[in-house]
Amino acid sequence: MTSSTPPKAKQPRPVQTWHFARRTPGFLTDLQKEHGDVFGIHFQKRPWTIVAHPDAVKQVFTAPTSALRAGSGNEILGPPLGQHSLLLLDGAEHMRQRRMLLPSFHGEKLALQKAAMERVAEQQVALMPRGTPFALRPRMQSIALEVIMEVVLGTAATGVQHDTLSKAVEDLLEWLMVPRRLITTGMLGPKHPVVKWMFRSVLQPLDQGLYALIAERRLATDLDERDDILSMMLLARDEEGNPMSDAEVRDELVTLIVAGHETTSTALSWAFERLSRDPAGLARLEAESHTDATEWSDAVAKEALRLRPVLDFVVRAVHEPIEIAGYNFVPGDIVTPCIKLVHMREDIYPDAEAFKPERWLDTKPGTYTWIPFGGGTRRCIGLSFAMAEMDVVLRAVARSAHVEPVGDEEHAVSRFITSSPSRGGEVLIPA
Repeated sequence: MTSSTPPKAKQPRPVQTWHFARRTPGFLTDLQKEHGDVFGIHFQKRPWTIVAHPDAVKQVFTAPTSALRAGSGNEILGPPLGQHSLLLLDGAEHMRQRRMLLPSFHGEKLALQKAAMERVAEQQVALMPRGTPFALRPRMQSIALEVIMEVVLGTAATGVQHDTLSKAVEDLLEWLMVPRRLITTGMLGPKHPVVKWMFRSVLQPLDQGLYALIAERRLATDLDERDDILSMMLLARDEEGNPMSDAEVRDELVTLIVAGHETTSTALSWAFERLSRDPAGLARLEAESHTDATEWSDAVAKEALRLRPVLDFVVRAVHEPIEIAGYNFVPGDIVTPCIKLVHMREDIYPDAEAFKPERWLDTKPGTYTWIPFGGGTRRCIGLSFAMAEMDVVLRAVARSAHVEPVGDEEHAVSRFITSSPSRGGEVLIPA
């Protein structure tokens, strides 16, 4: 028998907003212990229902797209990403964009992109300090940024265009990571005049640079010979033979920049923060990094994304009445599988708090139990690209440096929608 509504968190909305935005340790797990695997929280204009059981996650991921929509569920990302972003589209328009973008992240192109990733990673690893503690996250951000500049945008490694776009990207990303901006956007709504005004000045330099680059690249005569994602976007055609507009290309590029830069650099920082405290696991990665094998680096990446997921939620907005986990939901409701809570289930991952890459040596990730990239038809289109970049960087660091832990274990802190190591993944490379 179904029930009308799930149990809800009792704290006032401002208190819930504060805990949510600050990634307060234990906030969600305490609510799960109190209310079970389905419960409500209220920090945005519309309350959310959290689901933390694989069966409920499956119901969400396999629900008809007419009933649950990811695009409108991700509306908080609208101000920076734009209305044409794949993350904000639903229905036929989402599938059109997805089909056009998908070839850029797979096959022979990905193999060529990995070579560029490796070159960038090795250059940045050589610049890491020796003999003094430092935070890995800024170094991982530098790698991710250069990968974006070369592999995504196809810019030269030096020059005015590279430097101008790099600064615009860095300024936007740092601006986004201030928690109060997420709180303001969540409470007022992404279309509020104050929110639009907040974003305008920080987006202007990036937009100017991207539109200039798009216009320049459209005039290029060698698009077929290029491997960068921007060039492949400009070549892409939908089923009716139509190309992507400048606005569509801009929005997808900003989506790749925001999603690909912060998530990958944070995931790598977490991986080394955990691995540096596992001498045997680190030694195994160091040994493997001098071979062609990738079994252990792949397991390390998967376990880091399980134990310290960069994103905590997969958001869906209800557009048609639907039943999930025994509860009835109506249009206007928000249903959110919680990546963090699913990944910490002892019935799925024994000793779930422990970092154990060996879990993945003989086990494939479950469709509804390992969900750092979401799932269903909305599974992240950049999954293969992100995993390839993690593999390349993990191996590049392990091949050239030995990282040692510094201080106590780090906890998660909020950086916009991501969960980052509290000290940025602090390590020491002996001199």
